[in-house]
Amino acid sequence: MKKLTIIFIMLLSFSFVAEAQLNINHFIRVGRTRISIGNYTGAIEYFNIVIEFKPYLPEAYLYRGIAKHSLEDYRGAIEDYDKAIEIKPYYPMAYNNRGMAYHNLRRYDKAIEDYNRALEFDPDDETIYNNRGIAKLALKNLEGAIEDYNKALEINPKSTHALMNRSNAKIVSGDIEGAIKDLNQVIIIRPHYAAAYLNRGLARFELEDYASALRDYDQAIRFDPENALAFNNRAIVKHKLEDYEGAIMDYDMAIKLNPEMASAYFNRAMAREILNMPGYENDYRIAARLNPQFDLSKRRIDSEQLAQQQKQQSGNTQQQQQNTNNQQQNPNTQPGQSSTQIDAANDTEKAQEEVAARAEKEREEERRRRQIVRDLVVEDTRDLPEEAEVDDGRIQNKNIAIELQPLFFISAFEKNAVDYDRFQYYNLAIDDLNAKNNYNPLLSITNKPVVSYQSVFENFILFFNEKIDVQPNASNYLNRGIFYSLTGDYNSALEDMNKAISLDDRLGVAYFSRANCVFKMHEQIELISGSQSNSVSISIDRKTQATGDEVSEASALDYNQILEDYQIALFLNPNFFFGYYNRAYIKLRLNDYRGAIEDLNRAIDLEPEFAEAFFNRGLTKIYLNDIEGGALDLSRAGELGIEGAYNIIKRYCN
Repeated sequence: MKKLTIIFIMLLSFSFVAEAQLNINHFIRVGRTRISIGNYTGAIEYFNIVIEFKPYLPEAYLYRGIAKHSLEDYRGAIEDYDKAIEIKPYYPMAYNNRGMAYHNLRRYDKAIEDYNRALEFDPDDETIYNNRGIAKLALKNLEGAIEDYNKALEINPKSTHALMNRSNAKIVSGDIEGAIKDLNQVIIIRPHYAAAYLNRGLARFELEDYASALRDYDQAIRFDPENALAFNNRAIVKHKLEDYEGAIMDYDMAIKLNPEMASAYFNRAMAREILNMPGYENDYRIAARLNPQFDLSKRRIDSEQLAQQQKQQSGNTQQQQQNTNNQQQNPNTQPGQSSTQIDAANDTEKAQEEVAARAEKEREEERRRRQIVRDLVVEDTRDLPEEAEVDDGRIQNKNIAIELQPLFFISAFEKNAVDYDRFQYYNLAIDDLNAKNNYNPLLSITNKPVVSYQSVFENFILFFNEKIDVQPNASNYLNRGIFYSLTGDYNSALEDMNKAISLDDRLGVAYFSRANCVFKMHEQIELISGSQSNSVSISIDRKTQATGDEVSEASALDYNQILEDYQIALFLNPNFFFGYYNRAYIKLRLNDYRGAIEDLNRAIDLEPEFAEAFFNRGLTKIYLNDIEGGALDLSRAGELGIEGAYNIIKRYCN
């Protein structure tokens, strides 16, 4: 009987392991599927689970790196590729992907090192040669780039990526005809490939074969009617052919499809200026604001001022010469001429001068128009063709407000309620409070909105009114104070928290809650007075160099009171990581960025998966110009579920 029991246990154990293996495979499969459909943040969630249970699987790090890579979190991706390579040193896909991430960070030498390593393990992978060629092209090594593209085409003669990239290198080297031959081959293989027509149009434009370029751009637009570059470049051809109205229509479409295309505004401005149409000045301004390199209008103004000065100097010289001549006998005046004959001769000379002036003005206008056409900016799509098209729905492309993650505060659930949205972190200090309440109500800690639970909180105030009547202890006053604060009755909340502390000055959570309550009171006063928004942000735009919110002397006193309460809470409970996080938030209000980072470091040491702390520390580091450190912190925040982090990485770190 004992033997049978042992066999049963062994079978049960084997069944459990098989089931666990099946679940891990399922998570990997779902994660990869989410990558394929563009749900990169969802994929990261699944690979996080795989890594938590099987941290020795290199594939989990590789695919999580791919998801981060697709979110343009290149530094975070490199960390995952590093881990995959550490576990599996002969992993060519990980080397190749890490090389692409380094390339996107413009670290081309590091990228080439990784491609070289990848080729050691897989010398027949055309993709690696293709990628190494792109990196060499970025370093202006044209011969090396073409050599790599040739190698890729030896492996796969129908590689459209290698043909496209080789055509780019040939254009850069001046072999336009050779580039067109490569693009012809691409179009034979993929007749509906819009990018090939776009690039061939660019090559033909270089040869001043405008009619053929126009046909190619027509085809590019036919196969990809949402391609702003094709409209912009077709407009330029029309511009060259002096079809300015047609060009303006195409510029309009390019701007509609991509409102941030500076070159389209710049080119449209020139077309409008030629036709003397209104609005060209505004287009120049927009182009310069979007991209300072397009601020050529200022250069033209400076050039015109110089020409005017030269003309004025020339005029002064002529006037001086004329004055000298007037002092001498007029050589055109012959002895015996009447005054009438002299006047007629002068009138003829004046008319001739006017005709010459008009002719010179027309020539100047023509020169100006030719200069405008020469200044046209052609959008070049040849920098780095990618396997995947950019998806405007990606989280990193969304326009979000850059705000700090807010303060954490104590909230509650109804008994037996299931509300996972507000449950974020477990903490022993909160659990001790719950134990005293016999888990009714069930307290939690969160930084998410609780407006929809006001009626629940009001009922809890009534509940603790009765409990205080029976047992007026510190715990009951603290609980009622928490619910007063959640309903917005901060004065009553403050009275109860003061009472709780007077009854038990060792109750660390009471100091934490009182600090939060004072902050909320202060925030409401600022909101009513209109001096402060309801959220806190750090300006990470290095152009503006904002120093944060101005803090008045009275406000500073209030904040110092808050900091003092957080300090006592942390003295009583040094492992209460929310106290460090909240104190860092207040320090950021006071522009104490270094002090805030110290507190966030401590919070993260105590809770290594504290997403909000990583996010706020990342923003602060970027403000302090530590772009690398900030990007890695934001990557970790994104990995832990704060999707807006990827948007900031793209906008300020890449």
